[in-house]
Amino acid sequence: MARLTRAQQQERTRAAVLVAARQEFAEYGYVEAKIDRIAERAELTRGAVYSNFTGKRALYLAVLVDAAERARDDAEPPAESPDSVGQALGSFARVWLERLPFLGDTPGSGHLQLRSLSGVLNTEPTRAALAELVRFEALLLALALEPRSAVRAGTVRPAGLALTLLHGAAGLAENAPGVGDPFDLARAAEHLAGIALGDDTEPPHLPYVAPARSTEAPWVPPVGLRDEITGRPVDFGDDGVVVVLGVGRLSAAEDAMRSARQDDEVTIVVVTSDPAEIGRLARLRIVDLVGCLRRVFTSDRLPRTRVVFDDTGTVPAALGHTSADGLDLTEIAIRVHDGLITTHATGRGAGHAAARHRSPDSGRSGAV
Repeated sequence: MARLTRAQQQERTRAAVLVAARQEFAEYGYVEAKIDRIAERAELTRGAVYSNFTGKRALYLAVLVDAAERARDDAEPPAESPDSVGQALGSFARVWLERLPFLGDTPGSGHLQLRSLSGVLNTEPTRAALAELVRFEALLLALALEPRSAVRAGTVRPAGLALTLLHGAAGLAENAPGVGDPFDLARAAEHLAGIALGDDTEPPHLPYVAPARSTEAPWVPPVGLRDEITGRPVDFGDDGVVVVLGVGRLSAAEDAMRSARQDDEVTIVVVTSDPAEIGRLARLRIVDLVGCLRRVFTSDRLPRTRVVFDDTGTVPAALGHTSADGLDLTEIAIRVHDGLITTHATGRGAGHAAARHRSPDSGRSGAV
């Protein structure tokens, strides 16, 4: 038998750790699980576990991400999409609520919960990241609810309310399984489409965003990254807008989408200086959401926005930002046309500035 390469051996060890960790977390839950027992289950040393994962939180999130990716990839698309925003919210809620804890569930029941984050979000960085992620999830849900229209706060806000309702129900059910009727919750989510939440004016901070600058810089786009919505490789050489956002600034994606032209190819690149924990938390939340969207909407109704996880920072590096420090608060955006970077913006509101910017010879004005 051929000898395994170092990379193959590391991958085998990592897979064994994940299997053992899944068993340990399902039996004991996150708080009571022990790294020593995981190593014993995998027939490895404690050091072998830590050589692949930085700690128990990173390992737990890796287990949940693996489960979320399997659920997303196995999702069966519906024959047709819902006819209205209300029906879509109700259908989305029913799919999402399938993973609530069962009545009588205990950590030892073996029913590992995909969204169980009790004891995990006990640091300020993870809590701050979650707040941004919920707003980004609301944007992606809204883009599926009304795919043929420009992004409107009047759709994003009900989507955010629906997610708040669902996550609140999940948190309650985790501590008191069986509380709350999923069918009542789904009906409540459906009615959120009819709630009046005020006007849809432009956010007041946008006029104060520094403008993007025109340029004609050559663009050597990175390769090997994929869109989490469709699963297809991303060609960063396509004409359109590329917005690089740290996990701590993901809410800025809404401003970029509101300012983009309707025919723009918009790519949101998610970066972080902590891929082991914050990066995995972001991947878990977004992959889980996409898995639900795939079961509610046909492929042509999924968000057109491309979402890319760039754990190694290849996209910001290609734009000259090579430092990993402060990546979680990064905002960089460019507009690409005919293989050139024609617009470049950095700092708060960079996505909005680059999407809205018009070069002097573009012959266009205003945003769609």
